[in-house]
Amino acid sequence: MATRFPLAGLLRLRHAEQDRAAAALAAANDRLRDAADARIAARRNLADREQAQPVTDAATLSALAAARASTRGMLEELDAVARTRRAEADGAQAAYSAARRAALGLEKLEGHHDREQAAADLRAEQDALDEIAARRRTEGGAR
Repeated sequence: MATRFPLAGLLRLRHAEQDRAAAALAAANDRLRDAADARIAARRNLADREQAQPVTDAATLSALAAARASTRGMLEELDAVARTRRAEADGAQAAYSAARRAALGLEKLEGHHDREQAAADLRAEQDALDEIAARRRTEGGAR
């Protein structure tokens, strides 16, 4: 009879940790994409403003300069957010890799255990067949 893998509970725990790490990685990547999209939109907005604004007087020029400065400040903030989210995504990737390595080690142990159990079951079956054959020989011989 096959015995259950003694570390099956730990393997389930490692798989749950891996799943949580994968979900955290996916969320971090989504936040990173959102930050990148916001940066792209802000850069397009800045480029559109630079091309579409006709300057007719000093007040317009001053307002345009203020808008550009504000947009550049916003771009710098978005760059900082993107760097932070990149660091978070890198950390989430490292956590996922560690969880995957931990689960993989136990999966290999489980595979080894399963192979050993299958071999033990085959040996037990062969021993039973050998005993039946030996009993037939001693009880009356083979015909």
